[in-house]
Order: sequence, then C-alpha cells, then structure tokens
Amino acid sequence: MAKTGAQASPVVVFSMFMLFIVLFFSFVVSDNGKEVEILLSFKSSIYDPSGFLSNWDSSATFCQWHGVTCNNNLSHVDKLDLSAKNLTGKLVSSSIFHLPFIQTLNISNNQFYGEIPEDIFSSSSSSLRFLNLSNNNFTGQIPSGSIPGLEVLDLSNNMLSGKIPPEIGSFYSLKFLDLGGNVLVGEIPVSITNITSLQFLTLASNQLVGPIPHGLSKMKSLEWIYVGYNNLSGQIPEEIGMLTSLNHLDLVYNNLTGEIPSSLGNLSDLQYLFLYQNKLTGSIPDSIFGLKKLVSLDLSDNSLSGEISELVIHLQNLEILHLFGNIFTGKIPKALTSLPRLQVLQLWSNRLSGEIPESLGRNNNLTILDLSTNNLTGRIPDGLCSSGRLFKLILFSNSLEGAIPKNLSTCTSLQRVRLQNNRLSGELSSEFRKLPLVYFLDVSNNDLSGNIGDQEWDMPALEMLSLTGNRFSGRLPNSFGSQKIEDLDLSGNGFSGTIPRSFGSLTELMQFSLSGNKLVGEIPEELSSCKKLVSLDLSHNQLSGQIPSGFAEMPVLSQLDLSDNQLSGEVPPQLGKMESLIQVNVSHNHLHGSLPSTGAFLAINSSAVSGNDLCGGAETSDLPPCKKVKNLNWWFYVACSLVALVVLAFAAFGFIFIRKRNNLELKRVENEDGIWELQFFDSNVSKSVTVNDITLSAKQHPNLVNLIGTCRSDKNAYLVYEYIKGKLLSEILHELTWERRRKIAMGIAKALKFLHSYCSPSIIVGDMSPERVIVDGKDEPRLRLSLPGLLSTENKAFISSAYVAPETRESKDMSEKSDIFGFGLILIELLTGKSPADAEFGDQHQSMVEWARYCYSDCHLEMWVDPMIRPGHASDVNHNQIVETLNLALHCTAGDPTARPSATDVSKTLQSAFRITSCVSTLKLSSSV
Repeated sequence: MAKTGAQASPVVVFSMFMLFIVLFFSFVVSDNGKEVEILLSFKSSIYDPSGFLSNWDSSATFCQWHGVTCNNNLSHVDKLDLSAKNLTGKLVSSSIFHLPFIQTLNISNNQFYGEIPEDIFSSSSSSLRFLNLSNNNFTGQIPSGSIPGLEVLDLSNNMLSGKIPPEIGSFYSLKFLDLGGNVLVGEIPVSITNITSLQFLTLASNQLVGPIPHGLSKMKSLEWIYVGYNNLSGQIPEEIGMLTSLNHLDLVYNNLTGEIPSSLGNLSDLQYLFLYQNKLTGSIPDSIFGLKKLVSLDLSDNSLSGEISELVIHLQNLEILHLFGNIFTGKIPKALTSLPRLQVLQLWSNRLSGEIPESLGRNNNLTILDLSTNNLTGRIPDGLCSSGRLFKLILFSNSLEGAIPKNLSTCTSLQRVRLQNNRLSGELSSEFRKLPLVYFLDVSNNDLSGNIGDQEWDMPALEMLSLTGNRFSGRLPNSFGSQKIEDLDLSGNGFSGTIPRSFGSLTELMQFSLSGNKLVGEIPEELSSCKKLVSLDLSHNQLSGQIPSGFAEMPVLSQLDLSDNQLSGEVPPQLGKMESLIQVNVSHNHLHGSLPSTGAFLAINSSAVSGNDLCGGAETSDLPPCKKVKNLNWWFYVACSLVALVVLAFAAFGFIFIRKRNNLELKRVENEDGIWELQFFDSNVSKSVTVNDITLSAKQHPNLVNLIGTCRSDKNAYLVYEYIKGKLLSEILHELTWERRRKIAMGIAKALKFLHSYCSPSIIVGDMSPERVIVDGKDEPRLRLSLPGLLSTENKAFISSAYVAPETRESKDMSEKSDIFGFGLILIELLTGKSPADAEFGDQHQSMVEWARYCYSDCHLEMWVDPMIRPGHASDVNHNQIVETLNLALHCTAGDPTARPSATDVSKTLQSAFRITSCVSTLKLSSSV
C-alpha cells in the first residue's frame, strides 16, 4: 500500500501542475482579451487624422501596436504613449484608464476635449504611476478620488475649472504635480501639504486666490514651486525658508504684499528666485545676497525701496538681475562690476542716481544692459562691451553726458541701441556708423553734432534710425548702407543741401521725416518709389519747385506734410483721388490755383492750406471760390451743403429714406463729380432738413449696430438703435480668452474699414471706446456709432473721453485718425487688461500709451500681457501674435496723427498678425521684445 501511494504521488503533482498552467493561460488570455477590447473601443471613439493607430487591428499582436509597450513577463499593456499624435475626441469611463496592468499613460499634446471621466482616480486605475493629460482641451472640474501609488500627475494647459479638490492631499506618492495653465479658482487646499514626497509643484496661470499655505514647510522634498500668474494675496510665508532642497521659487504676478522674508536666505540650493509683479515693499533682505548659487534674481515691478546693497558681490554665479520697476534709490553698486557671469542687468525705471560704475562690463559677460529712466549722470563707461557679446544697450531718459565711448563704436555685437533723451555730445564716429548688426538706433534729443554726410554709413541691418533733436549739419548721406530701413527720422537738426534722390531706393520705408532742417531744392520725384511709405514729413525747410505728381501713385501714403517751405505751382489734382491719403498740410508755401475738393481735401482744416494763393476746395478750407464757379446758381451751393450734411451724418448706414410728405420735389445737380440727387420737403430749398424727418433702414455691416432713427428736440437729439442682446466689451474684457479677443479686435477693425474705406464720405465714430462695443452671443463685436453733429448729451461728453485722440480734445476736429487712435487704445486694453483710467499711469508714465510703448521696447512679455491670455496660460495663445498686435496698437496711438495707419492698413495688419503660428517660448528672457 505504501508503494502504491508513492507511485501515485507524481501523477497527482503533474495533474495539479497542468491544471495550474491551464488556469494561468486562461487567466492571461481572458485579461489579454479585455485589454484588446479596451484599446479597440478607445480607437473607435476618437478621430485619428494622422493614421497613427492604423495598425491597431488583428494583423499584429497588440503588444506591437503603435504606442503600446507590454511588460516582458505577462504580455500585458504596461505603457501607452500617444502624445502629440493630433488625436481628438472625448474620453469615456470604460476607456484606457482602466487597463488592468498599465503604469504609464501619456496622451498629452493632442486635441481631446470634454470632461475628464469621473472615475479616472478609482481603484481600477490603481496600477498607474505616471499620468499625463496636459496640453489638451479638457473642461470641467478635476475629478475627486485618489491613486495612492501615482508618482506623476500632469493636467496642465487645459481648460479645467472649479476648485482643486481637497482629496489631492491623498496622493501620498506624488513627486510631480502640474495643474498650471487652467482656470482653477478658490484657494490652494491645505491638504496639498500632506504630499511630503512632492518635488515639483506647479499651480501657475490659474485664478487661485487667498494665501500661500504655511504648511508648505512640511514638504521637505520640494525642489520647484511655481504658483505665479494667479491672484494670491497675503505675505510670503516665512516657512518657505525651511524648504532647504528648493532650487526654483516662482511666485510672480500675484498680489502678494509685505516684505521679502529674510528666511529665504536659508535656501542654500536656490538658483532661481522670481518674485516680480507683486506688491512687495521694503528693502531687499541682506540674507538674499548670501544665496551663492543664485543664477537668476528677478524682483522687478514691486514697490521695493532703499539702496541696492554692495553685498551683491557674493552672488558670483548670478547671470540675470532684474530689479526694474521699483523705487530703489542711491547709486548703482560697484560690486556689480565684479560678477563674472552677469549677462543681463536691468535696473530701469527706478530712482537711481550718480554715475554708472566705471568698470561695469570689463569683468562681466554682459549681453543686455538697461539702466533707462533713472537719474543717472556722468559719462557712459568705456568698457560696457568688453565681453564682446553686448547686443542690447538701453540708457535713455537719464542725464548722461559726454561722447559715445570708443568701445561702443567697435562693439560689433550691438543690435538695439537707445540713448535718447540724455545730454550726449560730440560726433558719431565713422566706426559707430559701420556697426553690422544694429537694427534699431535712437540717439534723438541729445546734443550730438557733426557732418554725417561726409563719411560712409554702412549699417546693413538698420531698420529704425532716429537722429531727431540734435545739432547735426551738412548734407544728408546718400545711403545708410541698408535697404531694410522702415522708420527714418532726421528732423530737428541743421541739415542743408538737397534731399538725395537715392532715398527713393528705400523700398521698405514706412515713416520718413526731414522736418525742421535747412534743406533746399526740389522734392525728388524718386521718393514716389517708396511704395510702403505711410507718413512723409518734409515741413519747415526751404524746399522749392512743385509737389511731385508721382506722390499720387503711392498706394499707402496716409500723411503728407509739406508745410512751411517755398513750394510753388498747383496742388496736383491726383492727390485728391488717393484713397489712402488722410491728412495733408501744404500751408505757408507759394502754391496757387484750385485746391482739390475730394479725398483728403474734402474736409481739410483751413490751417493746413493757409499762407498760399489757393482757391476753391471744401468749405472747411475757408478759401475763396475759384473764378470758374462764381456764376453758378445759388441753389447749387445750398444743394451741395445739404449733400455734405446728410452724407457725412448718414452715408455709412446705407440708404437714406425721407419720410413721405406732400409736395416732395426731386432735384438733380450735375458738376465735375457727377450727378447729385436731392429730395426736399418742399420746393423752397432754403428750408432746413430737420433730423427728426429722417429714418434709416438698410442692411448694414455685421459689426455695426443698426441705427434705426433719431428723436430730436430744440436742444437735444438722441439716437435710436436696434436692440442687440449682449454685453459691453468693457464688462467682459477680463473674462475673454485670447481667441475671443482676437475675434473682437478683427471685427472692430473690419467695421472701421467699412466706415472709412467703403462709405463716401467716410463716417467718423468719434469716441472709440469699449463702451461703444457690444459683444453678442456669437462673440461678434457690434460697434455702436454716434453722430457727432447731433447735440445729444452722449455726444457732448465724448470730447472728454480718455479714448479720444489728443488733437481732438483741443480742436474737436474728428477724423479717421482719431478713430484709429481710439482703436489702438482698445487693442492695448485687450492685450494688457489695463485701461486709460488706471491710477498707475501717473508719475512714471503719463499715459497708458506711454507705458505700452515703454513695455514694448524694453520689457519682457510677461510684464505687460494680461495674465488671462499670457503665453503658456492656454493653448490658443501665440507669443508672436501678441507682440505684433501691440506693435500695431502703438502705431495706431502715435502722437502725430499723420503717423497712424489707415483703417484698411489696420485690418490687413491684424489679419497678417493673426496668421502667425510660430511656437510660444516659455523662457522669459526670450520673450524680451
């Protein structure tokens, strides 16, 4: 019996082994079948335009499918990487989150939309260690729940809303958490401080409020904190100083107050400290200068005060120092000259005084130096370009004196030079005029002198040159060595001789001024070859001869100022037929003959034609009638006056209908402009046409609010508009995404183009403000017009509006240019979230325009862009679109009306800017304009 039992034992063991194998493979096959089903179900629910998932079928085992990685032992899906494959669709709860053995799931940088499934953080996802859903279009709230073993969670750059769920604190194993670039609200939950394993924390670019949790001190593993671009308030917690592993601390663009905690000096491993754009006060704690590993320190745009300590000498690894936009006083510390790695030094817009340290640049590695808008005196140091890498030198609006140093004259790395509004003297050396990479050079409003036409200019990269307001003399140079020049201002000097004909070869030229010199001779016909020229100012010289008729062939010329010269002959009648020409000034010359009565001359101001022997023109010119029109019937003048009144007020709205009355009389008047048809209330044309007899009814431009009619009394007149369901732009502007703001800007531009380019004569809006823009349910902007001729309460107030052009506030003369100015302000408001009435535009910047111009030239992008549309905040934001749009806004708000573009050019420029699709840079330094 014992033997039989011994013989039976191997059989039993073998049977049990085979049973185990069968059950095991049955289990594996069952699970594999479930995984295949999940994957194919996921594929069928989405759109795959690139065909990346084309081999997800029975022709290959699922472990060989694109993006699928299986573990080696059990052939289960261990990793699914579908990032950046242009996939789109909604995710369902039974989808790929519940693959039973998956550890890594990455579907970032696609076009997935809808809400994240509620059960994503359920027990069926417990195997997950890495989850990345970033850079999609997910909406709704972050689901509750927890995956205790999850180590990486990235939900950034979607459109998630609501509060951060308090359950976030139960993700005990997290090392990386990124919820940035959404629209999350509420406070940072205190429970987040329970994730003591966390190394990387990003909550930036949301709408979070409240304080920074003091419990962060428990998170000893933190190396990176980025909670910028929110609305956090209160003081910076002292407890942050206990996070001794911290390498990167970024709290920018919040409403943090109080002083910088001295405890931050305990962060011995800190390399990047960014606290800019808050409301911090007090001085920089001395302990900060003990952070010897600091590479970049940015405390700009706060209200920090006191002096910059010489202890900065301890920051020997510092490469970037931004302290601009504060109220620092005292001298620039000499210790800065001993920082060998210092590349970027920006101290502008403070109250610094004294001289620039003589040794600055000699022992540094300077690439960017901006000390503008301070109270600096003395000379520009000779060694600023000793590194051979300096490409941006900004020193304007100080009291610097002396000559431009020789070191700068040989600094071949220079690209952008702004030295205007100082007391510099001497000449521009021949070496300086041959710098190969300089594209922007502004030395205006100094005391520079010399004859710049005697020696060769060779600046092949030059795009902008301003020498205005100096004492340069002699003849003009024939060339500046560049065919790229777009803006050339040589006004306010003592240049003599003739205008070189070679200037006609500057085919990229858009703005050109020679005003206020001693130039003689004729205006060269060759200037008409500058087909991109928008503004030409040759006023206040001694030019003679005739106005070149070729100017009429310049397609975008909008402003032409030839006043205060000795020009003779007639004004070319072709100028009156130019569609682009908006503003002309030919006053104080020796011109004679008939002034054109069309185009830019239709409503020309009398001051723009005075001091000549001209006749005719529009009534506004105050010129005597020319002989050929003296014997016309009296009713012709009455008829023309009525035509001008009616058309100017109502032509933009379409057809004009006059309420039926008895005995209506139709008259036709024919002159050189064609046939005018007028319908009067009775045969006595001397009787006035009252506004309450007129109603308007026509299909208008889709971006205009229809004007139904008027209601008028003896003292007031009111406009009646169609009802538009929507909200004023001023009410919703801060809620709009960049995509919606683009659409609104484009719509307003189209409306202005219609009013000024397709209505004859053009219709003036007058008060171009967000209060005149209604955004309807389809996000279409509808511009509500006023009629400045009516004495309504509404129109009496517009002259005092902040959106009215400066020249209009004094003269009350409105034009296309005043509308363009207002539109430029709206663009700035759409980009920055600021308004002209903001109190911050005071001591340092006289207006929002001045502030925007300063920011565009010399600030990094993050300083001035509305946090809601900042690049990186949402997927639709494009860095280059924003920069190009601000560039256009600054052209629209130029102080000189003649420098502003036409409505047609504005529309074209916006269309071009919004087609830009280059990648958004997240580096702040590369965002510098």
